[in-house]
Amino acid sequence: MRECRPLVSIIVITKNSESTLRDCLESVKSQTYPNVELVVVDNYSSDRTREIAKEFGAKVYLKGPERSAQINYGVKMAKGQYVYVMGSDFVLTPSLVEECVDLVCGGCDAVIVWNVSDPSKSVWAKARFYERLSYYGSGVFEGARFVRRDLFMRVGGFDEDLFANEDIAFGRKLCRLGVKIGRTKYNYELHIGEPRSLREVVLKTYYYGGSVRGFFRKYGEYSYALPIRFTFFRGWFVKKMLKEWPQGFLLIPFLRVLQTLLYLAGFIVRPKISPYEKYKATK
Repeated sequence: MRECRPLVSIIVITKNSESTLRDCLESVKSQTYPNVELVVVDNYSSDRTREIAKEFGAKVYLKGPERSAQINYGVKMAKGQYVYVMGSDFVLTPSLVEECVDLVCGGCDAVIVWNVSDPSKSVWAKARFYERLSYYGSGVFEGARFVRRDLFMRVGGFDEDLFANEDIAFGRKLCRLGVKIGRTKYNYELHIGEPRSLREVVLKTYYYGGSVRGFFRKYGEYSYALPIRFTFFRGWFVKKMLKEWPQGFLLIPFLRVLQTLLYLAGFIVRPKISPYEKYKATK
């Protein structure tokens, strides 16, 4: 039997990302799976983002105005049979790509990668860590971003009208095709760009609210509007919270209610300027 070692193109999207990009790309270069192409699609950064990307031998392209357009352009320029889409404020565990390749070589068409928040950044990041942990394996609040390139192109890639929940929307399009989707068990991507203050949570959530209208209208995923999600009540999660961080039973609902109100504000009065971009540029 011929060895299964397809070329994997890792698409990293950036915007004024110099504070996190080096850690991100070092984690890409440290992957145990060797057959990887690195593609960075930058949204016209004003810092050293592109210079750092070139230091790591990445193919660097410019594209905007938002991350879905960047992703689609990166996949268009990629050479791999499989593509993996990630943000510039994530780091990968060393054998993540290898586990994904094992899954697709075993018959999967796409893979959901376990997404973990870095809880050390702030108490709000810790709340997001446990919130995201509750989603694992739910099949609802997760989206596949490691996928066969031909399937990516077949469903039309990421929805360029969205800049929030765009990965979830993409996953729904894959599900409509009836593709087989796997899930990483041993490896994960760590989000190191977690909020360090409640102010940052407010600014970013309000901005993302401007994309919620299109998400609801096109995909009808109204469960995302619920501040309290069913995954919080799964038995294993409740036991883990009681043992490790019982105060999270108050902080996570508070954060979710706040975010729901901010999404609603952004839904009604769409932000004209990205406060997230301003934050990154002045960080």
